[in-house]
Amino acid sequence: MFHSKKNIITGRNPVVEALRSGQTIDKVLMFKNASGDVINEIRQLAKDNNVPVQYVPNEKLNSLTNIQHQGVIAFKAAVFYHDLQQVIDWVVEKGETPLFVMLDGVTDVRNIGAIARSAVCCGAQALIIPDKGVGALNEEAMKSSAGALELVQVCRVNSLLKAVDTLHLNGIQVFTSEMKAEKQLFELDLTIPGCIIMGNEEKGVQPFMSKAADAHFTIPMKGDFDSFNVSVAAGIILYEAVRQRIKTTP
Repeated sequence: MFHSKKNIITGRNPVVEALRSGQTIDKVLMFKNASGDVINEIRQLAKDNNVPVQYVPNEKLNSLTNIQHQGVIAFKAAVFYHDLQQVIDWVVEKGETPLFVMLDGVTDVRNIGAIARSAVCCGAQALIIPDKGVGALNEEAMKSSAGALELVQVCRVNSLLKAVDTLHLNGIQVFTSEMKAEKQLFELDLTIPGCIIMGNEEKGVQPFMSKAADAHFTIPMKGDFDSFNVSVAAGIILYEAVRQRIKTTP
């Protein structure tokens, strides 16, 4: 994974200060045998700030920096993460109909960047990502998004299932694609408040997430080729949403 040196915070105290100050951190890498009061504080601060901690061998840390790291390195996030409920409130207060995209296991940062670009072009207001199991929103993702990641509200959550509950409590329907779904994309009503779940290209949306969805659909295709690339599929779905919304706008 590509990381610029300027986005790395090295050492125990600098990482503590970054977490205390509310700086947006993508993740913390920690030597698996690290111990001490400061290490415990970093773990707690990371938990409080919903920042994932990954435990790694010392060799991994040494390969990332020449500076004395004391068993801890943090990566600054290239984007600012927002609270999901606050984003929903903000969208509703603006008088807009929510259109969100949730990423379930999408690890390729170029795909994430391309999805963000389609989201902005099609009027989606937010991208919902889990704190683990998704590609880092680093400089490569920013470049792939052509700046779109700075324009869409990115919500990082510790549970996608809880995020679905939050969406439901706010009257937002959740949709996901399945190869064998009976309903086709253009048969969905995408003018209502909605969130599209996009899954990993190999495994798709996780079964428990698919079960939590309100509707399943398939993207019509000619021939028997495998499937669309995930970012292309997201673009098709989002464009159908904007097509329907433009059509129904007085």
